[in-house]
Amino acid sequence: MPDTAPVPDAGEGLPTANVLLKPRRARPFFGRHPWVLDSAVLKVEGEPADGAVVDLATHDGQFVGRGLWNSTSRIRVRLYAFDPATRLDAGFWRRRVETAVGLRRALGLDDRAGAARLVNSEGDDLSGLIVDRYGDYLAVQVTALAMAHRLDVICDALEALVAPRGILLRGAERGLSKLEGLHLADRLVRGSAPSGPIFVHEHGLRFGIDLTEGQKTGYYLDQRDNRHVAARYAHGRRVLDMFCYSGGFAVACAVTGRAASVLAVDSSGKATALARANADLNGAANVAVETADAFERLDALAAAGERFGMVVLDPPKFARSRASLDDALRAYHRINRVALGLLEPGGILVTCSCSGSVSRDDFLQMLAGVAQRARRPIQLLECRGAAPDHPVSASCLEGEYLKCVIARVP
Repeated sequence: MPDTAPVPDAGEGLPTANVLLKPRRARPFFGRHPWVLDSAVLKVEGEPADGAVVDLATHDGQFVGRGLWNSTSRIRVRLYAFDPATRLDAGFWRRRVETAVGLRRALGLDDRAGAARLVNSEGDDLSGLIVDRYGDYLAVQVTALAMAHRLDVICDALEALVAPRGILLRGAERGLSKLEGLHLADRLVRGSAPSGPIFVHEHGLRFGIDLTEGQKTGYYLDQRDNRHVAARYAHGRRVLDMFCYSGGFAVACAVTGRAASVLAVDSSGKATALARANADLNGAANVAVETADAFERLDALAAAGERFGMVVLDPPKFARSRASLDDALRAYHRINRVALGLLEPGGILVTCSCSGSVSRDDFLQMLAGVAQRARRPIQLLECRGAAPDHPVSASCLEGEYLKCVIARVP
């Protein structure tokens, strides 16, 4: 069956089977946590198709919630409703999308000249679905098989609410796709595709975004406000932006922050080409862009005795799961330790982690270890997260993945 094929539900959104929990495993789900792992399941009454609606119940049959089944995934059930009268039909999904889009409008993020996340998976009670708007186009990322089966309903709702020129589908990360049994190719699903980069405004700057080949859905919208805030500390400083991707921090520091100069480094040639283009687009002549391995370039700068007034570290995800946490923390420790050696006294460190498996406490403890090893104090000025169009559900704190710490190093 194709990933996007609809799954027949008995009674239009009513359950086709019951999933019973092991004894003493129901509390998180009464608390509305949306992920039911295979290790919590006692048995299944019925034979639900992958993507079908199921009811979750305690071991003795008490109703807990209603969700979607996936026998392939470690997340056997994703919960979406906690009232047995609620049907998970087309109207339900339209209402959920409408609520999510309404929040962004309330936040003042519906300007077509800009970009915003319209749906943030668990943060909008739509587990497995991400929707980003870039100007007149939408980029949809599906991370759950059951949501892929409902893609047409989701796109219908988005077209009615947002009226985009086109909707492009972006595949999930390779490892996640395998775990979910997803096989979605990047493609245009509605309307027309852009003929080239999309240009959007962000805090007075303009950025070109590649919706067909860029990372995530094309851009790091979650760092939007962090780029703007970090730029306030850049005035008159020599800035190093490592893992620069498309140059968001670099351009903000150069133009908004009026840095003396900016060196932006990324290992991807496509990323650095986009960073150069974005610097030119904003008249940031004081931005130099290099294509190089970030770890090697950091070491080379340190060996050469280079000094900077500000260092920005925004690396890719180092931890895919808690199993790789120790390796990730060692990698974060290494780059932050070298960064401290590059900072002149009174310098500013902007250090980030997008690894959801690394908690805020883990990250701050790592920085404490860096300060101890370097024998230099680190003064925490701001501990930030994702922009407000990336809400986090209090019932699923795993959605709070982004950490952005701005610190002074005397």
